[in-house]
Amino acid sequence: MIAIERLTFAYPNQPPIFSDFSWQAAAGEAWAVIGPSGCGKSTLLYLIAGLRQPGSGRVLVDGQPLPRPRASTGLILQDYGLLPWATVWENVALVMRLGRFYRHKPDPAQAPRPYPRSDIQPGQVAAWLQRLGIADLRDKYPGQISGGQRQRTAIARSLLQQPNLLLMDEPFSSLDALTREDLQRLTLELRQETSLTTVVVTHNIEEAVFLGERILVLGRAPNTQPRVVGNPSAGGLDYRDHAAYREKCAELRQALAAA
Repeated sequence: MIAIERLTFAYPNQPPIFSDFSWQAAAGEAWAVIGPSGCGKSTLLYLIAGLRQPGSGRVLVDGQPLPRPRASTGLILQDYGLLPWATVWENVALVMRLGRFYRHKPDPAQAPRPYPRSDIQPGQVAAWLQRLGIADLRDKYPGQISGGQRQRTAIARSLLQQPNLLLMDEPFSSLDALTREDLQRLTLELRQETSLTTVVVTHNIEEAVFLGERILVLGRAPNTQPRVVGNPSAGGLDYRDHAAYREKCAELRQALAAA
């Protein structure tokens, strides 16, 4: 699904964040990415999303390079990315409208399709609003609903385009503890229902262990090789209640200290 080959990346006039860095994620895997501030977590996500381009090396998704974002990659951000002047329904249905607008535009040669699907129907919008528990908010604006409800709206919009890869950049960090845990459980349920490949960037050890069956630990730049912590017990909604969860949190804390 994701193959990063000998990646080097630096922002202009800055030292490299990644240098000859390689990493792979197979289809259907659930990954968490964690590390100290400034280590390149979000940058890695933007490279996988096609929003940044490597200085050298390659980033491949489904075997194809990413000259631009691909429609079958969903991206969920910490600040939700919603249009403040649009209702919940309109924010989610934006994917449907864009798909129809670009339905006659030809696909780029030898590149992933950047445009949303053109066959999305209003009933699918309604179904995702219902599944995410926000159907009764359809006529509300983002400023009229809670942070958790805004994030549910962003998730519904991403899943409406039927992605096979879902990237999440610290999606729950600004939420209160109860809402954060509720959306973490929802993420697991959606993964089980859709068999999505997921990559969640987080700075929270407990969240990384709960959501990531495999955890990529980044250290201070430049990152030259991946450090991976296996977490095969993840994926159960009651994982937090088990001793294995607490032990894995302690292991990850040690890995971060050594990064």
